[in-house]
Amino acid sequence: MAIFTSSSCSTLFSTLPSSTNAKLKPLLSSPKRHNTSFLHIQTITNSNNKSLESSNFQILRTGVSFFTSFFTKTQDSESLKEELLEAIAPLERGAEATPEDRERIDQIARKLEAVNKVKEPLKSDLLNGKWELLYTSSQSILQTQRPKLLRPNGKIYQAINVDTLRAQNLETWPFFNQATANLVPLNASRVAVKFDNFKIAGLITIQSRGSGRGQLEITYLDEDIRISRGNQGNLFILRMVDPSYRVPLS
Repeated sequence: MAIFTSSSCSTLFSTLPSSTNAKLKPLLSSPKRHNTSFLHIQTITNSNNKSLESSNFQILRTGVSFFTSFFTKTQDSESLKEELLEAIAPLERGAEATPEDRERIDQIARKLEAVNKVKEPLKSDLLNGKWELLYTSSQSILQTQRPKLLRPNGKIYQAINVDTLRAQNLETWPFFNQATANLVPLNASRVAVKFDNFKIAGLITIQSRGSGRGQLEITYLDEDIRISRGNQGNLFILRMVDPSYRVPLS
């Protein structure tokens, strides 16, 4: 929008009839009215500038807020993972955990689950491969009622392939037992597990008659750590060791 100067007003004024000229001349030549008009224009301009600055500030603040939230969330997950791994390290996969230990680890796991970025783990390639079991609350795995020499003392693995919907549990020293299963998705994070094949001591194969069943929900997943919960409330914390591993089809 053009802004009229005093010279342009004078030119326009000179073309008017003398009677009109006489009436308008005091108004145009009055410093008070001229200054009032100028101040009014300046006030509007300042107001518009403040509105523009306010809008820009809101946009900037929104961007900063989003970045800060994203950065904090990532930072939180890393610090929680570190805290979780430190807490489970001395517990021999959970066999040496006290009730207080189990409660603390469950609380940390829930905090980590709350910042889970992978909302549909059964559609993620991050799930594929062999995972080492670092901690569990499952007594059927830990066998703490047995003498220590008769428990699974070596590493325990679980492998999953989402493209074939196959899973496999593998024990090492001293039993070398294995079990394979079909997975039936119930939603984007939960599967029904139907075991179909057991191998005792890595040698003797037993076909399942359908008694080995359960459910597993993947509650946290990234490239390093997986947290799962079973249908009986058991907690499983695993670490990725071989993303290229494939579960046998039969």
